Amino acid sequence: MDALITSRVVPLHVRCRKLSPALDSLSSLELRRYLCKGRVSIMNHPKLLRPVTASAQPQELTSLGHEGNAVPSKEILHLWRNVEAVCFDVDSTVCVDEGIDELAEFCGAGKAVAEWTARAMGGSVPFEEALAARLSLFKPSLSKVEEFLEKRPPRLSPGIEDLVKKLRANKIDVYLISGGFRQMINPVASILGIPQENIFANNILFGDSGEYVGFDENEPTSRSGGKAKAVQQIRKGRLYKTMAMIGDGATDLEARQPGGADLFICYAGVQLREAVAAKADWLVFKFESLINTLD
Repeated sequence: MDALITSRVVPLHVRCRKLSPALDSLSSLELRRYLCKGRVSIMNHPKLLRPVTASAQPQELTSLGHEGNAVPSKEILHLWRNVEAVCFDVDSTVCVDEGIDELAEFCGAGKAVAEWTARAMGGSVPFEEALAARLSLFKPSLSKVEEFLEKRPPRLSPGIEDLVKKLRANKIDVYLISGGFRQMINPVASILGIPQENIFANNILFGDSGEYVGFDENEPTSRSGGKAKAVQQIRKGRLYKTMAMIGDGATDLEARQPGGADLFICYAGVQLREAVAAKADWLVFKFESLINTLD
């Protein structure tokens, strides 16, 4: 997710299809409420939603001019094969959608939020200011969020389930780091088998009657530079020697810094942000590229 960074975005055509019937057991959404400093937030039950996977048509490398880092160097491959933890962005990476835009559209404010986002792209707007402004345009209630989660299951990017499964089989820890909302990311984590404590994301807050009252400003991802701080926090706490960040946006790229991620892999299977792709250590359009190199 990186909607507020100024760069040319190349959208990819996406078609959706249902996953196998084996996932039918992921049935009803159950939510529990808990009190948070006079506010009520929501979390979700581990067995949640039937996911949808998306089929994306990647751009031709020759037309985009990124042949160089589409083929990783030996040094980059060595880092990738020796990572101890991998952090994923969620919107337009693990999932094909931008969560806040989807929720806004479901609540009837898609156009207003899109217009505000378009205006914000022309200037240097702090992430926390942009997040608060967009949420205030449609103020999602608890009941609306519940309805959204029931009717709009996560749309997973092709290959992400196999990649996470491969990483976990290789005893590599997996994290989700997002400027989106836990309420929409928790179901994704459950599908992928990622523990709740490995999620760093924002949290919508609700009042006693379920009305929207804001978001948790204590989450590191609610502020500019939050993803980089989250990765540094993870590395410091778990003492990982080598970490990788995978995402599509500039805030994901920022996570590659001293004390943070050693490797940044730009995933352009949903959207190609050229300024980000040009600075990536490795540019991939399919997660299979990462899976195959782990063998």
